[in-house]
Amino acid sequence: MISLQVFYEGNVQGVGFRWSVRHIAKGFDVTGWVRNLLDGRVEVQVNGEEDEVRAFLDGIAQSDLRALIRKRIENKLENPVATRGFEIRHE
Repeated sequence: MISLQVFYEGNVQGVGFRWSVRHIAKGFDVTGWVRNLLDGRVEVQVNGEEDEVRAFLDGIAQSDLRALIRKRIENKLENPVATRGFEIRHE
């Protein structure tokens, strides 16, 4: 199992980015969440087997969202994200 925190920068808010990420997640055996940040970035936290998590992130990178992403920063998390399924957070 692996848990990652990923920040996306670019034109990633107000364009359906979170909804698209959640839709992509449905095709993979991952759990986690996606949310907008006040600084204009989008944060994703995701758990799963490493190959599933990598395939999910590749799915984002190869989707139509790729045109909106200028930069991606990835961090490993020590503790798994506590969530069922994959959700959009509004906090």
